[in-house]
Amino acid sequence: MFGNIRKALAAPHAMTATLAAAGILMVTMGTRQSLGLFVSPINSASDIGIVAISLALAIGQFSWGLAQPFAGFLSDRYRPAKVLVVGLFLLALGSALTPFMLSDFGLIVSLGLLISIGSGIGGFSVLIGATAQRIPAEARGPASGVINAGGSLGQFIGAPIFQGLIQVVGWAGSLWGMAILSLCALPLINKLTGVKTIHAHPQNLSEGDPFGKTVRGALANPNYFLLNLGFFTCGFHIAFLVTHLPGEVSLCGLPASVASWSLAIIGLSNIFGSLYAGQCVARYRSKYILAVMYGSRALLILVYMLLPKTEWTYYIFAAGLGFTWLATVPPTAAIVGKLFSLRYLATLFGISMLSHQVGAFFGAYLGGLAMATYGNLDAMWVADMALAGLAALVNLPIREPAVAMKPA
Repeated sequence: MFGNIRKALAAPHAMTATLAAAGILMVTMGTRQSLGLFVSPINSASDIGIVAISLALAIGQFSWGLAQPFAGFLSDRYRPAKVLVVGLFLLALGSALTPFMLSDFGLIVSLGLLISIGSGIGGFSVLIGATAQRIPAEARGPASGVINAGGSLGQFIGAPIFQGLIQVVGWAGSLWGMAILSLCALPLINKLTGVKTIHAHPQNLSEGDPFGKTVRGALANPNYFLLNLGFFTCGFHIAFLVTHLPGEVSLCGLPASVASWSLAIIGLSNIFGSLYAGQCVARYRSKYILAVMYGSRALLILVYMLLPKTEWTYYIFAAGLGFTWLATVPPTAAIVGKLFSLRYLATLFGISMLSHQVGAFFGAYLGGLAMATYGNLDAMWVADMALAGLAALVNLPIREPAVAMKPA
């Protein structure tokens, strides 16, 4: 697998641009996907309550998604470098200010807006779009897998690091460490944007098509609607787990370290899942890849609900779910790239990420509401399983162009 990736990224500067984008995503996703670890400490240190904290994180899920199409548009229209600098500074600012903003409104501003918008600007749409414009067409699938794996690596190393900092220097000190880490990614921006762009030819729309016409055509396309509907359920699934898995572990009487290591295992497993997905995109229709991924989630949740809740249950569950965790991104981005213009890939994939994060809003908020109302998350697990099954089905009718195979 790794040999195939190196071969696919052998074009001049392709590996440089891809690894730089992966490094930035490692920081932005590693910080964002670890925020669930702070729910219990903030709840214990204040009288805000878990519903209000969940609301702030739910707003953050939506803000992260809302930032994607706008950041993608600015990156497509102008240059991604300045956009990414703003994103990393916002991420650092929100992390540093959170300990001083312990109120309902304060957490909405810090967690729900600053951190989330900052990490959203430095998220998938800008990074995948900027990289795709700088590498050959045959390298884009494997490159998206490597970039995605970078985000998963961030989660793998970020969750135990931030949990360790919480135990050693407190949750506030851990957030300040998060701010410093965010600024450390700034030098990688020049490594990505310093690579010259390649003017590729799109599939269905000309590169000269006006922005508004391209977006309107995409929004009216039923294939794009089905793709985003499935991605909506993906957001629900991921936000529910990353926000409320620590609470589920606590309900079972297990230590907090089980939650942090479960999140880390999800990240580690998704490194391999993302790389494998990138390889599959170059060989198979992406809609079938997505259908298999979503269907496997439904089966894994069903098995989890039937098993006794032990440490190893969570670790095995995390490894299984982690393989598809964010591995849905490469095939989703591939379908967007096949259907529409590469010129506005960052914008159009940003809209897909927005639909993902609308689902994430409901996953994060409804999980907190279920916990406060019923004292458990049983109803949420059933809803998550049903939505995963729905996502598998709605991807099948997508009319996706066949994979263009290179001659041997």
